[in-house]
Amino acid sequence: MFPQVEGRPALSLARSLAVFLPVMQVIRLIVEAGDDEKGGDVATEYVTQGQRIARARHRRGWDQATLAEKIGRSVSWLSKVENGRMPLDRMSVVGQLAEVLGVEVAELTGQPYQHETTELDSGHAAVPGLRLALQQASLPSGVVLPASGEPRTMEELEANVRLAEQLRQDAKFTALGEVLPTIITDLMAITNSSSVDRDRAEALMLRACHMARVSSNLLGHHDLGWTAVQRELVAAQRVGSPDLIAAASWDLCGVWLHEAQLDPAKNVALSALDQIEPQVGSDDTIKAMWGALHLRAAVAYSRLWDQREAESHLEEARRVAEVLPRDGNVFQTQFNRVNTTIHAVEVSMELGRPRDVISRAEGVEIAEIASSERQAHYWTCTAAGYHMNRKDNEAAEALLRADRIAPQHIRNRPMVRNIVRDLRDSGRLHRQREILNLAKVMRLL
Repeated sequence: MFPQVEGRPALSLARSLAVFLPVMQVIRLIVEAGDDEKGGDVATEYVTQGQRIARARHRRGWDQATLAEKIGRSVSWLSKVENGRMPLDRMSVVGQLAEVLGVEVAELTGQPYQHETTELDSGHAAVPGLRLALQQASLPSGVVLPASGEPRTMEELEANVRLAEQLRQDAKFTALGEVLPTIITDLMAITNSSSVDRDRAEALMLRACHMARVSSNLLGHHDLGWTAVQRELVAAQRVGSPDLIAAASWDLCGVWLHEAQLDPAKNVALSALDQIEPQVGSDDTIKAMWGALHLRAAVAYSRLWDQREAESHLEEARRVAEVLPRDGNVFQTQFNRVNTTIHAVEVSMELGRPRDVISRAEGVEIAEIASSERQAHYWTCTAAGYHMNRKDNEAAEALLRADRIAPQHIRNRPMVRNIVRDLRDSGRLHRQREILNLAKVMRLL
């Protein structure tokens, strides 16, 4: 039997990384002839997440009753999901369905999503160049590639990485995609040499690959996210410092969370915590990574519907955050007091506790965190909470606020797309026109 949290079975989501599924079926797109700003045709994605679930269910040869029984839900609930009358607004539920159906999460979410304009592209155009740079950076040590030009100095590269990190926090992924491949390529020239700056370059490589991992997972290129985090792990092992090892482990958790591989995500966080515990008291960087890893564990446990463990890790993160700077952002973790409260909102959302989502959201001092990505994430989780509470006007307002802050972030999120689909058909919102416009630019109308 699976452990129960509020009547829902918490399935084990550990799966062998060696098992790969057949290539997913080509996504059916219906192209409508319509006049856009450029006078061209607009492709509208009609395959909903519910239809993807039904398709995967049919491939297994199951009826709705069989799948409903396997996930501990009613046939009525599953029917509403497949018919688009019940949006999936939690990764914990999407991950459970993917596990039971034996498919990858991306097959159910339909990522990556393509957009009509450069502004909304969110970095898709940079993926081929980023993929090549990461592939080259991941070649075995000793493989030397011809240099394409004179590499930048370490001082220039450090400055470029800092500027790129600001783009990442601002959720400006198109601009980030334009500069990141060259940064990684230039760093590779130093890490492959016998330069005295090799360890400094490896530390910068870890930071650059983290940004590549974040943007890749956001856009739905999860294989590229894996390549990026594998290079981070190499950098951490080559340098051998506890803070880099903790940072790479934290990002590895992020990859697994995006793929709904929850047991591996949880286990990596716990293992990393055990590894750095002896150094926690002596170094603020390690202390921040200790707190950030507890937040990763809290999210993993919440998606496993283990409220006790999730809240326990949240509490430890809160305790550590109280003694660290309010604007802390070690290794782009944004580990600080405000971010711990944002994570508390997310944990309640994943646990399916809508009242707690709203009550916790009301206590977040969101204006105090200097990260557009984190602010947009907060408003997205808050929107999901309002939507669970059937407060559609408040949900719409929160989503529109998130979109104003970081459109390239939220328009690529499956959860947002599901809620927008649902609000789009409401017909009774105070801001119905704005929601319809959002649905249009997301190719949901």
